[in-house]
Amino acid sequence: MATKEPVRAAKPDFPKDLGATRTILAADRTLMAWIRTSLSMLSFGFTIYKFLQGLADSDQISRADSPQHVGMFLAAAGTGAMLLGTASYWVTLREVARMEPFRLTRSVLLVAFVMSIAGLFLFIAIANRLV
Repeated sequence: MATKEPVRAAKPDFPKDLGATRTILAADRTLMAWIRTSLSMLSFGFTIYKFLQGLADSDQISRADSPQHVGMFLAAAGTGAMLLGTASYWVTLREVARMEPFRLTRSVLLVAFVMSIAGLFLFIAIANRLV
């Protein structure tokens, strides 16, 4: 007679403790605010870069490298904000997971990862004047 291995229950999406669940949901909202701020910085950086680049092309500003510097600064600030927000979020989730196990894979982390990669690509594109 073969012995059956015990069936392991999958980790739940949220802990059973409502306080921990509220903490996770608050951390989700906070990371979404970081994502929103980062997206604003990235899009503002690209817009300012293109606007100033148009002025530089028509010789209306004296320094032709100014658009690139402004765009790179805002792209770096947006990407940095995304990375800081993600790190803070991850620390919060790890602290809650130590008290009560739950599934750490969250969709908001995927969005944060995609935004970080997009910010890095934008920075590189502006630095190499590809856009």
